[in-house]
Amino acid sequence: MKNNISKAYDNRDFLSSHDARSIRVLCELIEPDIRLQNAGIENTIVFFGSARPKSSTIADQELREFLTQIPPHEQRNAEQIAQLKRLQSISRLSKYYDHAVELSKKLTEWSDDNPADHKYLICSGGGPGMMEAANKGAKDAGGKSIALGISLPFEQGLNAYADPALSFEFHYFFLRKFYFLYHAKAIVVFPGGFGTMDELFETLTLGQTNKLNKKMPVFLYGKEFWEGLINFDHFIKWGVISPDDLNLFQIVDDVDDAFTRITQSITS
Repeated sequence: MKNNISKAYDNRDFLSSHDARSIRVLCELIEPDIRLQNAGIENTIVFFGSARPKSSTIADQELREFLTQIPPHEQRNAEQIAQLKRLQSISRLSKYYDHAVELSKKLTEWSDDNPADHKYLICSGGGPGMMEAANKGAKDAGGKSIALGISLPFEQGLNAYADPALSFEFHYFFLRKFYFLYHAKAIVVFPGGFGTMDELFETLTLGQTNKLNKKMPVFLYGKEFWEGLINFDHFIKWGVISPDDLNLFQIVDDVDDAFTRITQSITS
């Protein structure tokens, strides 16, 4: 007579428990590696950036429609003013969505023309905004791209342009970060918020301390955003970084320049 006792490896309650956390961590470390190996992926170009922008066509349309629905300026309430500012900010930010799509498309087309051992897949965080733009550009070029998603209670799942066979949803942020950099040969950072800053400065720190053990060019896309956001020279003035640390990244401001610098840095 068979009993109903499940084996340890098939015990869902145990695998979901606090005591099995190390097993879950190992699963998130090993399973993506096997899938990427089986797909023959060794090189990526990673796009970071805000989850908030949309294509500028959609963002501008939403702004115009909202303006037709609210009263004249002097009659607007606080909620309407706040919503208008939000839509104006998204409209301003969304030009970079379009640039990310175009850059991803150009890089994917360039990669597709390379020999088999010099392919570079676009990799994003799999969500909306700049991440969606990265996956969309690759798909528009007829190529595949990687989506490294993360389970968050307030964001959508993977975007519609992510390749299902190369899509992942992580629970642990640190393992997702590991896979962002493990295969990366270049990083492109579009305007973003706290999450983008976290990814950027962790990458710069690993480069600064030689923990990456490889060349890792970092490109900050959008001169207006980056130079208005961070005074990098102030780090030097206060002696908290060395002047040479500014060589860890480059600021780029248009698609063609970014494409040229990225591809040259990878192939040189």
